[in-house]
Amino acid sequence: MTGTELPPLPRYAGAHVRHVLPSAAAALGIAGFENSLGVPRARRVCVVMVDGLGLGLLKASSGHAPFLRSVLGTNRTLDAAFPTTTAASLASFGTGTAPAEHGIVGYDVVDPARRRVVNQLGNWPSDLDAVAWQPVPTVLERAAGSVHVATVSLPEFADSQLTRAALRGGTFVGAKTIQARVQAAQRQLAGHERALVYLYLNELDKTGHRHGSDSGRWRDQLEDIDFALRTLVKRLPAGTLVLLTADHGMVDVPREQRLDYSLVPELVAGVELTAGEPRAVQLHVAPGDSAGADRVAEAWRREFGRRVWVLRREAAIAAGFLGAPEDLRGGVAERLGDVLVLPRETDLALYDGRRVAPHAFDMVGQHGSLTRAEREVPLLTLARPVK
Repeated sequence: MTGTELPPLPRYAGAHVRHVLPSAAAALGIAGFENSLGVPRARRVCVVMVDGLGLGLLKASSGHAPFLRSVLGTNRTLDAAFPTTTAASLASFGTGTAPAEHGIVGYDVVDPARRRVVNQLGNWPSDLDAVAWQPVPTVLERAAGSVHVATVSLPEFADSQLTRAALRGGTFVGAKTIQARVQAAQRQLAGHERALVYLYLNELDKTGHRHGSDSGRWRDQLEDIDFALRTLVKRLPAGTLVLLTADHGMVDVPREQRLDYSLVPELVAGVELTAGEPRAVQLHVAPGDSAGADRVAEAWRREFGRRVWVLRREAAIAAGFLGAPEDLRGGVAERLGDVLVLPRETDLALYDGRRVAPHAFDMVGQHGSLTRAEREVPLLTLARPVK
């Protein structure tokens, strides 16, 4: 590896998950939004987010999803955000912007003001305000002044910091099971002449992390989701559009390739803080220590060679991994690691064993890097408006 070789860039300006909600809002006729994905005009739109349903996984397991298989011909392949993790992609989805603007750049990242690691899926520090951390208005709150807007998700996410940061706006409807959420979405659509409903399903991602995306339990979960979505579209009011997308894909990493890099002294020498995720490692050196960051990057290249992409923060930003460099919001760059390490092979995960709990090494399904399996997600049309 040359050290300058780069992974594929997410297509933020084109076929990207960040354009789904703005296109849905534009399809409803709401001013200020662009229908860049060309979705059909409708009086009601339901956008289903199936966490972890990468396009490759859907195609490989389509025999377990007859309803979704029947609409695969409508698919438009989208890219997830970088890193390919729920926090970053849901923030892009919710705000319609790239990470350079919304600033949620990983599963956990460094708060540069306090030099601490913040987990952005949960357990945010009480003194870190979600709206200050991510101040860009969301699509849902912008649309709420024009049509009925509702989020249908798990009850525990109603007041989560990630919801406040990336998906605030409109009415929140909590329901525990997949079928209960589908029924709640149906009621929200049927009860309003014009509506934008966001339906979140996270069960597939949880199952993949625990058992792997090539497991019987994952396929069983996909069957449950497929049945629920077929039920959803059977009871829609006229003029309803239903779209399905995902926030990232997933790869299964064998136990022997889930490595504790803290056991290799050369890889952590000069590293002050570690963040990110096992397939998108973020390494922070002391502020201003550019030479130290170069030494860390070189140590990782020597250790892993072509198994990983190693990028310096400045190069990643300049290349556009967070979006257009000119859109970078102040303070966001420092949240990102000085050195980024992304496995280019699907069978590798890298942990800081000093920082994570032992059970973290039990995770089978992984994501975060920019392989096709992690980056490519579907955009399916499950139902078109009937006038």
